[in-house]
Amino acid sequence: MSGVWVFKNNGVIRLVENPAAESDGRQGSGSRKKVLVHLPTGQVVSSYAFLERILTQLGWERYYGGDPDLFQFHKRSSIDLISLPRDFSRFNSVYMYDIVIKNPNLFHVRDV
Repeated sequence: MSGVWVFKNNGVIRLVENPAAESDGRQGSGSRKKVLVHLPTGQVVSSYAFLERILTQLGWERYYGGDPDLFQFHKRSSIDLISLPRDFSRFNSVYMYDIVIKNPNLFHVRDV
């Protein structure tokens, strides 16, 4: 992940992906949108249907854990679990980087 860790006086920290936008007071209006790219095909992940096809080919299975707000995948060969918001419009860089870390060399997060 790229960005700057911001430490608050109350001990809370958070990652700011575009510190220039926040320092200008724009709060996200200048931040770049991120996309998840499947490296072998070069395609941008634009839907959960497409992502599910790729993850299934990589050995991930749908996990029905009981939370209706999450779309989840697990791999029998590991303890990893990928949890995504059911609404694809809420699929942001935090979820993208989770997929990248759990599938090395197969996905990349890029600025649009």
